[in-house]
Amino acid sequence: MDPVRNPYAPGAGQRPPELAGRDRELQQFEVTLERVAAGRPERSMVLSGLRGVGKTVLLNALRSQAVKRAWGTGKLEARPEQSLRLPLAQAVHAAVRELGHRHRDPDRVDAVAGVLKAFALRTTLEDRKGVRWQPATSIGADVPATRGRADSGDLELDMIELFTDVADLARDLGVGVGIFIDEMQDISTAELAALCGACHEISQQGAPLVVVGAGLPHLPVALATSKSYAERLFRYVVVDRLPRLMADRALLVPAGTEEVDYEPDALDELYRLTDGYPYFVQAYGKVTWDAAVASPIRVVDVQVAAPEAERELAVGFFGARYDRATPAERDYMRTMADLGADNDDGAVTTADIAGALGRKPQSLSPARDGLIKKGLVYSSERGTVAFTVPHFGKFLRAQRT
Repeated sequence: MDPVRNPYAPGAGQRPPELAGRDRELQQFEVTLERVAAGRPERSMVLSGLRGVGKTVLLNALRSQAVKRAWGTGKLEARPEQSLRLPLAQAVHAAVRELGHRHRDPDRVDAVAGVLKAFALRTTLEDRKGVRWQPATSIGADVPATRGRADSGDLELDMIELFTDVADLARDLGVGVGIFIDEMQDISTAELAALCGACHEISQQGAPLVVVGAGLPHLPVALATSKSYAERLFRYVVVDRLPRLMADRALLVPAGTEEVDYEPDALDELYRLTDGYPYFVQAYGKVTWDAAVASPIRVVDVQVAAPEAERELAVGFFGARYDRATPAERDYMRTMADLGADNDDGAVTTADIAGALGRKPQSLSPARDGLIKKGLVYSSERGTVAFTVPHFGKFLRAQRT
């Protein structure tokens, strides 16, 4: 098969040629956009799931829907140990720019930009380290920072005032504002609480602004820990692996645009290998296409290509994450993998890990906490841990053979 015509896209956050299995989420968000713009009450949204299930792809697709409706939008990626204020200011800045181009009253736009600058300038010098964007100049040197608005230093209060003013600017145009946050689980508990408080107040005002977050499976727990009412504040969507029909669609539709088909046995084998995880579907689909001689793609083509796909995943998807861990953390993960061999690599208890290593659970807390901070494992229930990456346990066990 011609590799130039290969339609598959196994990239991080890269939209596949066929966004299969997400029609319901896209349709629901269309309703959200219409309701919010019309002044009707609607909740913000949180996407959660393992790595490789397409959370970032879906987040970007939702943002595209808002852009098509002429909303002001901004996106940020949360990072551990980084304050939310400056990245949020950058995201809101992008939304204000989109709205400002269409607004007929430049003074109104400048007034909101002044509030935004005031919000951004409350960022501490420590939080600005390593950030290229300078709020004093990026919003426009001719727009002075507003005093007494979004500049108290209390993040929740400042967000409420900023969101209120930006939402009012959007309301002038009959649209709304969407703030999209990736890796949301990396926001500190205190700042998550502030964000929840701001979203709560904005929703009570009926302001046309929504926050859409995406993160690992424990994100809903982190939000509930930060604010008790967070479970009612957001609409939670679990982004999971694709069912068989949708996994086949993700392979067949792109191939069909190139007049290529698959034999049923080939699709059976691909689903067995990928378990329907979208990233794996794209990765195996790509190498299978390159290995195939002609259409229809046969099961032997999949079998020939599978080792190459496994090697690529071992280096890029699994290996890069494993290499970030310390020796103690690697021991912890290998033990997790051994214990998870009989439960499809589901959650295992920290007590069982300690027992297998002949250690006290408390002595393993640094390794566990380090793996959570690095996004390699998560804990959605006290006393248990699980891998954030599908098939990671299988990868670790294979390293020993």
